Amino acid sequence: MAGLRRISYLWKDANAAREYSTGVSLHSHTNQSKETLDFLANFGSNYKLVRKLIHICETRAIERYKIKIDYSRSYWTPPLTPRLAFDLESRQIEKSLGLMPLVSLTDHDTISAPMLLRTVSAARHIPVSVEWSAPFGGDQSFHLGIHNLPSDTGADWMKVFEEYTANPSESKLTEILAALDALPNVLIVFNHPMWDLYSISKEKHHQQVRDFMAINGQFIHALELNGLRNWKENREVKQMAKAWNMLLISGGDRHGMEPNANVNLSNASSFTEFVHEVRYEGRSHVLFMPQYAEPWKHRILQSTLDAIRNYPDFPQGSRTWDQRAFHPDSTGTVRPLCELWPADGNVPRHLGWVIDLVKMLGAAPVSGSLRLAWSESHELRFALGEEAF
Repeated sequence: MAGLRRISYLWKDANAAREYSTGVSLHSHTNQSKETLDFLANFGSNYKLVRKLIHICETRAIERYKIKIDYSRSYWTPPLTPRLAFDLESRQIEKSLGLMPLVSLTDHDTISAPMLLRTVSAARHIPVSVEWSAPFGGDQSFHLGIHNLPSDTGADWMKVFEEYTANPSESKLTEILAALDALPNVLIVFNHPMWDLYSISKEKHHQQVRDFMAINGQFIHALELNGLRNWKENREVKQMAKAWNMLLISGGDRHGMEPNANVNLSNASSFTEFVHEVRYEGRSHVLFMPQYAEPWKHRILQSTLDAIRNYPDFPQGSRTWDQRAFHPDSTGTVRPLCELWPADGNVPRHLGWVIDLVKMLGAAPVSGSLRLAWSESHELRFALGEEAF
């Protein structure tokens, strides 16, 4: 198996892709993906200043709009349409690596993006894939990349996922994963497994990961090295893969305008062939792109700016951040934020200040200063450890 499983870095090895014909982009998001705002409440509980700002927003929402902020039902959507996201990922692989692109888009709990793209000739072979948020342990969900579902039963599988999410049980989850594993062309990836996304505590999260893997590890085909998570966390995933004798695979987790920060190198001519390389031949060559060498905090800031930036050339209804963020109105109907503002249509002043502050952090010279302050040059020397895994 030597040489079949590798990690490379394009800034260290410009010829890493020379022996391959295909680049595979896994795990990225489009405007069909509903991104929860739960993290704001969790974030506020950890930072005093943020907690104050959130409290002001919550108070004014009740006083002025008669709306109690509901983080569980509110959400935002990434800016890129399915076609723009597909083109962005394809273009990076073609132009930066000179390879044929295979792109698997995985929005949260929906397959609408690949189904829409299958009507476009350039993308008609895109796999039917999803990032399923599968409840486990009672207080969190694990995000599973389910790639290459059969197109004729994709909608049926989504109903299965939805029914489980509404009424979860660990035995049912195992039953579903076993059934997916029985489909020879489906790829199941445990996305960002070491990320305590729901802030239940690192120790508790790690224990639940161990519990999940002890029950379901036989049905998981690979663990994800996530292109939007930091070096330390990906090293922990690498250690986890060693402990469980698991394959590692790429997953960019792109939400904004920066293409995936890692891809898989392959010689497959179709996505199904790529699945077979991973599942049955144990092949995976993960290539980190130059953007991953940028400071992590700087990249997160840039992704945030992508989310709140205006895009005047985009389709109507997706050009401003408050058209892409949603919250229930006073009757409980979920609507774009832009429809909840006062009659003049202007963003509330206090919220506008927060948006302007974030934009200021991304503007020169502040952005350049922060980038220097967040430098991770020491990380580049060690990367993720030895290249083979």
